[in-house]
Amino acid sequence: MLFRQIWDPKLAQYAYLIGCQAAGEAIVVDPERDIDQYLELAEKEGVEIVAAVDTHIHADYLTGMREFAERGVHVYASDEGDDDWKYEWLIGSDYSYTLLKNGDEFKMGNIKLKAIHNPGHTPEHLSYLVTDLGGGADKPIGYCTGDFVFVGDLGRPDLLESAAGMAGVMEPSARTLYKSVQEFLELDDFVQIWPAHGAGSACGKALGAVPSSTVGYEREFNAAIDAAKRGEDVFVESILEGQPEPPMYFARMKRDNKKGPKVLGTIPKPKHLFQEDLKALAGNTDVAVLDTRLDRSAFMARHLPGSMYAGFNKAFNTAAGSIIEEDMPIYLIIDEEHVEEAVRDLVRIGLDNIVGYATPQTLEAYADHGGEMASIREVAIEDVPATLEAIDDAIVLDVRNASEHEPAHMPDSANIAYTRLWVRRDKVPAGTKLVHCVSGGRAAVSTALLARLGHDVIFVNGEWDDWAANPNSTIVSGAPVEA
Repeated sequence: MLFRQIWDPKLAQYAYLIGCQAAGEAIVVDPERDIDQYLELAEKEGVEIVAAVDTHIHADYLTGMREFAERGVHVYASDEGDDDWKYEWLIGSDYSYTLLKNGDEFKMGNIKLKAIHNPGHTPEHLSYLVTDLGGGADKPIGYCTGDFVFVGDLGRPDLLESAAGMAGVMEPSARTLYKSVQEFLELDDFVQIWPAHGAGSACGKALGAVPSSTVGYEREFNAAIDAAKRGEDVFVESILEGQPEPPMYFARMKRDNKKGPKVLGTIPKPKHLFQEDLKALAGNTDVAVLDTRLDRSAFMARHLPGSMYAGFNKAFNTAAGSIIEEDMPIYLIIDEEHVEEAVRDLVRIGLDNIVGYATPQTLEAYADHGGEMASIREVAIEDVPATLEAIDDAIVLDVRNASEHEPAHMPDSANIAYTRLWVRRDKVPAGTKLVHCVSGGRAAVSTALLARLGHDVIFVNGEWDDWAANPNSTIVSGAPVEA
């Protein structure tokens, strides 16, 4: 049996290449949209990808299932859940496919996969028990659990309400998840857990950084499963408490994975831009000029007018997906060596219209030759009180999650999570906004967006922990004062 786990650190996503060397065949579980990465890996391992399967209709990235189907690969998908949770792009199509119910089995060479319906995170969710028949096993070696069981956590049951806008389903989903956990606890301790996400994913609140586990280990040490052992009501309260606010683009991902992602084919290749091209983009808010420089202060000091900001780090996908509208033409300010990686990051969340890119050096040359630039005032976090006192209409806008804001925040600060700022742009309070978060990353994204929208903003740079530790700082607690 061939087993390879493929890790995407920005989306904190795991896909799996599982193969039978004797047959020379393999299947990909939970593929991302740029499937060339799996085809290259399969070729390296000497197997052919003959099938692909999703555990559920994902909310955090676009599936590669349709890309595989377009190439004639047989795809498997859930037929559980009600009519609202079907793979509409697949049903009735000319693709080679099989719809699966609870208990259905299929083989790929000497590897057997058995579908297990475990709703709660989503109604249609299937996990897959994997048995290596070629090795003589009559029990599963592993369990592709998708967004059902993670290392240290369970898939959150609130996304259909908190991200997709389906009112009144959060608690019923949590109770459904509780029942799924009871069935999980009946599995043998030795079965390995192969989840779809690790630490950093918004699909849970306490995911571990260890890439795999076992049923026995999770039975003993998974806090969410421990809550399930203490009764249904205890579990429901525990699993729903403290879940971070999901990015609002999750609703778009869910929609597109259900109705069918656009066929990507090949990775977009944006045009290399030069100084004259930047002149035409300055101040153009019909396009998204996305500045990815890691130096936030350099961006605040000098950037193309109307630019958005998303530092090219592990939060790049989340930031870009939260502030850029689908189909909007995208122009990147980015180092040459990161262009392809950034393009892959963007297409994985459905931002395909990547037209061009310019390097930071080109931007600096444009500025040095008199090109139009903009700037945003920056203050250190310790200077917030003095800045508020000096500006009559100044207010603090905290762009952390509500779960971060509630326990400790600056007095009278408004709170809108940065992943929801674009959606709630009409609710942004008036006045000069001092925008802060934990360390400045989310605040920089938010400050640039608000400036693009015409707001008076000041970027607050500095560590919240330093502010909170200062005995002269005023800290209050309580429910967020939403704008």
